[in-house]
Amino acid sequence: MRMIKKLLHLETKTINSAAVILAASSFVSGLLGLFRDRLLASSFGAGKELDIYYTAFRIPDFISMVLIVGSISAAVIPLFSKHLVKSKEEAFRFFGNLLNAFLFLLVILSIFLITFAPQILKIIAPGFSEEDLGKTVDLTRIMFLSPLLLGISNMISGVLRVFKRFIITSLSPILYNLGIIIGILAFVPFWGLSGLAWGVVLGAFLHFIIQIPILFKLGFSPAKSLRFLDPGVIETVKLTLPRTLGLAATQINLIVITAIGSTLSAGSIAVFNLANNLQGLIVTFIASSFSVAAFPFLSLYFSENNRKKFSEEFSSIFKKILFYIIPASLLMFILRAQIVRIVLGSGRFSWSDTQLTAASLGIFSLGIFAFGLSLLISKTFYALHNTRIPALVAVFSILLNAAFSFLFIWLMKTENIFSREVISFLDLRGVEGVLVLALPLALSISGIIQFILLLFFIDLKCKEIEVKALIRFSFKVILAGVALSVVALTARIFSVGLLDMKTFWGVFLQTLSSAVAGSAAYILFSFFLKIGEVAAIKDFVFSKLPKNKNLSQDY
Repeated sequence: MRMIKKLLHLETKTINSAAVILAASSFVSGLLGLFRDRLLASSFGAGKELDIYYTAFRIPDFISMVLIVGSISAAVIPLFSKHLVKSKEEAFRFFGNLLNAFLFLLVILSIFLITFAPQILKIIAPGFSEEDLGKTVDLTRIMFLSPLLLGISNMISGVLRVFKRFIITSLSPILYNLGIIIGILAFVPFWGLSGLAWGVVLGAFLHFIIQIPILFKLGFSPAKSLRFLDPGVIETVKLTLPRTLGLAATQINLIVITAIGSTLSAGSIAVFNLANNLQGLIVTFIASSFSVAAFPFLSLYFSENNRKKFSEEFSSIFKKILFYIIPASLLMFILRAQIVRIVLGSGRFSWSDTQLTAASLGIFSLGIFAFGLSLLISKTFYALHNTRIPALVAVFSILLNAAFSFLFIWLMKTENIFSREVISFLDLRGVEGVLVLALPLALSISGIIQFILLLFFIDLKCKEIEVKALIRFSFKVILAGVALSVVALTARIFSVGLLDMKTFWGVFLQTLSSAVAGSAAYILFSFFLKIGEVAAIKDFVFSKLPKNKNLSQDY
């Protein structure tokens, strides 16, 4: 027990070690997330019940992500770091005042939104019947407990990351998913859909409670008064407002998609969210891990006015994310149907559900690199104390997404070359509900445009970053990705005659063999193209091999 406690309190000293911890945590949390989605798909299928659940999630998630998880915690790290340079006592005094002020505002806002949930949900889900809307309202009101807990928890995570306590913060999302899984297995059989909502609340509580002991051990004591005019709170608000606008745009994006999805066939919202969760696993596992780990270091380098180190770290993380996210995206596209069958294909999840979710996943995979790199560039702007540029770009992106959504739905509704080619390319002839594909397509295209704009502005803002060198690196990665695609696709086709594709293990072995073959080709071509990031893989592999001292002496 003492060893576990010591491990949880361990300080992480480098970006790479922090990224490894966060990546491992993201991987475990992602596996639990996949198991969670498998349970949801098996229990409910891609139908009206999951549409209700995902729609009920929208308002609480909006509050949690916009006001706390992103905006406030994004401000906490650089401002807490700034106060910590002076003294730990001053830093915790700032944090205590900030915590009280925003918790008070969050409670007031939650009460308001709980009261007017029926009216708000009529806007978010205009296509729902009165009965479905009533169920959605009930779930939403239960889940409003989660933003309070997640809000506090994520602010605490920001502070713990400043102290480089990445291990303890990395466990929180794992426990969050465990809470939801418990809800599906233990609560749903007794309470139906309401059990899902209570599982979300349980997960949020576990996310929060695990971080409390170490926070107090580091020296935190709660502020005993509510001081809205505290200089630290005012500074946080100033830094937060543009960031809030940007995150609000991102969440409004999802609200717009939900509203449009509610007018489509039953299960459209579920299909979109299940595919989005699968692609989000790559973004979280790769891009988020590196970006979150890099953020405190980038903030520190900027505070020290070390522009050279700042630009070097940004470029290094950019290359690492791109090097790993491109092959993952390509494999997800090539093996999209197999992935959906393995993860979600059970119980009430039908073959048509599988086809639509796989097609949506394939479309999402085209924009994964943009989602991941946009996350890094946005956090880089936050480290520069510049929240305005990513906010404005995000607002523009949401407008594009809305416009593209309506455009693609209109195109998919009519018989034309666009709809025929999309349906043919994704092998969806005769499948109903294909209008849902307009949603991931719009989000992916608007996401790519958002990334291009962010890259353009970071080049203007920080001239030390060699964007042209990053673009040259990208072309090398794409060439290696072509090799991966050819080999993985060949392996996928060849394995059909060797395996029983009607069984789980047949599909699993096809996926595994294709992914391994494609990855091997990617690594080999990366060596040939002299991509520096592949050296880390080589060093890791050789470091694990047994060393023969006598052999080395002979040669």
